[in-house]
Amino acid sequence: MCLASGELGGESQARFRTFTDLLKSVFHFEYHDKLEALKDLYAPINPDRDTRVVSVAEPEQGSFALALDQVLDKANYERLDQRALMAAFDESSLFQLKLNVNFDDYAEVMLYTRGESQVTEKVKAAFGLVKKEVTFINYDRVVLYVRMKEHVASELSAGKPGVTLLKLFQNVPRADVEMLFPGTRLGMRTIDKFMIGVPALIGAGAIVMTNAGASLLLLVAFLGFYLGLSSEAIELDEARLLAILAGLGGLFSYIWKQYSNFKNRKLLFMQSLTRSLYFKNLDNNAGVFYRLVDDAEEEECKEAILAYYFLRQRSAGLSAAELDDEVEAWFREKWQMEIDFEVDDGLNKLTRLGLAQESEGRYSVVDLDEACRLLDERWDNYFSATSREA
Repeated sequence: MCLASGELGGESQARFRTFTDLLKSVFHFEYHDKLEALKDLYAPINPDRDTRVVSVAEPEQGSFALALDQVLDKANYERLDQRALMAAFDESSLFQLKLNVNFDDYAEVMLYTRGESQVTEKVKAAFGLVKKEVTFINYDRVVLYVRMKEHVASELSAGKPGVTLLKLFQNVPRADVEMLFPGTRLGMRTIDKFMIGVPALIGAGAIVMTNAGASLLLLVAFLGFYLGLSSEAIELDEARLLAILAGLGGLFSYIWKQYSNFKNRKLLFMQSLTRSLYFKNLDNNAGVFYRLVDDAEEEECKEAILAYYFLRQRSAGLSAAELDDEVEAWFREKWQMEIDFEVDDGLNKLTRLGLAQESEGRYSVVDLDEACRLLDERWDNYFSATSREA
C-alpha cells in the first residue's frame, strides 16, 4: 500500500522493500521466543497434548493467561469486560435460539474481539414464511479463553480436569457470542414452546373428549370398585378391556408424537447452531496462539512500517498526534477504511530499534540506508550473541 501510493521513486522503492524485509525478520525473531514461551506455559494444561507432563518447575497459576493477554494486545484484540459480555448475552439471537451458558464449570473466562462492524442481513421470520432485514454488530475475530475448574472433567476437556480451552472464531454477531462457549445448552424460546404446547394440549383434549374419554372413565370406575372406593360393581369383559387399551393407546401415541415433534424441532436448532459454528471456527487450543503470535508479529510490522513511511515523507518531523491523524486520513481517503492507528506502539518500536528520534515532541527517522544498516547489524548481533552464550 505504501509503494502503491507512488511517493517513492524506483531506487527508493527497492531500498524500502529491503528495509521492510529486514524489519519483518527482526520482529519474527523476537516473536519466536514469545511463541516458545506460550508453548511451554500451555503444555501442562493443554487438553490435546499427546506427550507426558514432567513435573519440574510448575508455571504460576494465571501465567499463561497473562502471556496470552499480552500477545492479544499486540495483535490489536480488545477484551470484552463483564458488562459488555452480559449486554451481548441479553441481545436477541439472530439464529432464533435460546442458549444457556453454565458458568459454574469455569474458573476463568475471557473473551477478546478484533474488528467491529455494522452488518445488515436478511433472516427468516414468521416461522420461515418471510424474510426481513436486520442490522447488527459483527465481530471479525473472536478469541475465547476458558479455564475449567479443577474438579470438572468432561468430554469438553478430553476427560482431563482443570484444563484451559482456547477457541478462535470469525464473523460472529455480538448477539450470538453465547454459542461460542463450551458446554452451552440449547433451549427453546417461549414462543417455540407455545407453538408446540398449545396445539398439543388442544389435540390431547380432543382425544380425551372422544376416543380416550370413555376408556378413562371406565378405567377410573373399575379402579374405584377394586380399591373399595365405590360399591357399584364393574364387569371388565374382553370388549371393555380392548376399548380401554385402544383409548389409552391412542392417547399415549399422540403424546409420543408431540414429544417427537419437540425433539425434532430441537434437533433442527442444533443443526443450525452446528452449521454456523463449523464455518465460524478457525482454530482450537494450541493452534490459536500460533495464529495469534503470527497476527501480533504482522500487526507490529504494519505499525512500524506505517510510522516510518509517513515520518520519512516529512523532513521537519511530526508530533504523535499529527502522525496519527495523517495515517488515519490516508486510510480513510485513499483506501476507504476507518482504522484506529496505534501511533504510540508504532513510535515506540521505531525508537527502540534506533530508527526514530524525538526532539521537543516531534519525531523524525533516519534515512533508508541507515535504517537498513541498523536493522542488519541488529540481525547479525542476534546470532553472535547466541554463539557466544553457547
